[in-house]
Amino acid sequence: MKIIYILALAMIISVMNSTMFNVALPSIRQDFDLSSSQVSWVVTSYIIIYAIGSVTYGKLADKYRLKNLLTVGICLFAVGSIVGFVASDYWMVIAGRILQSAGASVIPASSMIIPIRYVSPEKRGRALGITSSGMALGTAMGPIIAGMITSFADWRYLFAISLLSLVTIPFFRKYLNQDQVRPLKIDLWGGVMLAATVTLLLLAITNVSFILAIMTIVLLIIFILYIRQAKQPFLDPAIFRNSTYTMTMIIACLALIFNLCVPYLIPQMLSSIHQLSSFTIGMIMFPGALIAAIFGIVGGRIADSKGNTFLLRIAFILQLMTYIILAVFTDRSYWMIMGVLVIGNTGLTFAQVGLANTVSRTLDGAQVGVGMGLYMMLSFISGAIGTTVLGLILDRVQSPWSFNSLWHYSEANTFSNIFLVFAIWMAIVFIFFFRYLRVANQNGKIAK
Repeated sequence: MKIIYILALAMIISVMNSTMFNVALPSIRQDFDLSSSQVSWVVTSYIIIYAIGSVTYGKLADKYRLKNLLTVGICLFAVGSIVGFVASDYWMVIAGRILQSAGASVIPASSMIIPIRYVSPEKRGRALGITSSGMALGTAMGPIIAGMITSFADWRYLFAISLLSLVTIPFFRKYLNQDQVRPLKIDLWGGVMLAATVTLLLLAITNVSFILAIMTIVLLIIFILYIRQAKQPFLDPAIFRNSTYTMTMIIACLALIFNLCVPYLIPQMLSSIHQLSSFTIGMIMFPGALIAAIFGIVGGRIADSKGNTFLLRIAFILQLMTYIILAVFTDRSYWMIMGVLVIGNTGLTFAQVGLANTVSRTLDGAQVGVGMGLYMMLSFISGAIGTTVLGLILDRVQSPWSFNSLWHYSEANTFSNIFLVFAIWMAIVFIFFFRYLRVANQNGKIAK
C-alpha cells in the first residue's frame, strides 16, 4: 500500500495544478492585455489535454511499464512548469500549460490502474479511497495556495509549485516493478482523431457553436468507422461490447457530472450573494474538502467491508441532502454553507470511490488500462461540459422566481433553482443506477 500513498501525493500536486490557475486568470489577463475568451485557454487547454491524456496513458500502460510512463510524464510535467515560470509571452504560458497537462495526465490514469494491478479486490476500495482523498485535498488546496501566492508574488510562481512532483519519481521506480506488458502497436491516427474529437466537443460547448458541433459529430462518425476497421485500434470496439462496462460507465459519468460543477458554482454564489473575497471563499471551502479527503479513506474501507452498493447509497443520501439544503438556504449564513459542504464533499468522494471500484470490476485484465483510462477521460469531459453549461446559465439566465418563498431578493433565485435541479438529477441517476446494479449483481456481472 506504500505506492498508493505516493500516488495520492502525486494526485494532490496534479489536481492542485488544475485548480490554482483559476485564481490567477485576472492577473494573467492584465499582464498580457487579453480578452476573457483568450485568457480562458489557460484552463481550457489544460482540461482538453488532461482528458485526452488519461485515456492515452491508459492505452500506453498496456504496452509500457507504468514506472517508465510515470517517469516520462512527471518529467514532462516539470518541463512545462519551467516553460510557464519563465514565460515572457502569452504563447509560452499556453505552451507551458499544454506540456504540464500532457505530463500530469499520467497521474489520474495511474490512479485507476495501480490499485487494480497492485491491490487485491478485497482491499481495492481502500486504495481508491486514498487516491480519491488526494484528489479532494488537491482541489481544496489549489485555490487557497494560489490566493496566497498571487497576493504576495507573481502568478508565475504557481508553475514552480508543480516541480514538487519530481520527488515522487524515485518511489514510483522503486515500488512499481510487477508490470506485465504486452507487445502492442500504438494506433497514432486513432489517438489523433480521438484528441481532435474531444477538442472540438469542448470548443463547441465553450463557444456555443453549431458549426463546431456538426464538425464534432462528423469527426466522431469517422473515428468510429476507423476503429471498426483498424487491426489494433486506439480504442478497441470490443470493450464497448462489454455492455455491463459501457452502461456502468455511462451512468457513473452522469453521476459525476457535478464533480467540477460544485467547486465552480459555490465560489460564484459566495462572491455574488455574500460579496466575499477569493481568499475568504477558499478558506470557507477548505474544511469541507479536507474532511472529505480524510473520509475518502473511510469510504474505501466501507466499500471493502460492506460493498460498493452500500457506499453509493450513503453517497447518494449525503449529496441529495446537500443540494436540498443549499437550494433552500442559498442566501443564508455562509458559515452554514461551509458546514453543508462537509456533507456534500464527503458524499462526492464516496461516489468517486464507489463508482470507480464498480466500473473496475466489469473489466478483465486485458481491458483494464484503456477501460479505466476511458472512464477517467469521460469523467473529466462530463465535468467540463457541466461546468460550461453552468457558466452559460449564470451569464444568460436570471430567474425571476424561485420555488422557495424565503428569499428577499431575486439574485439568489438562479442559484437556488440550479441546486434544486442538481437534487432532482441526482435522484433520477442514482435510482436508475441502483436498479441496474441490482440486476447486474443478480446476473453475476458485477461483484458487490
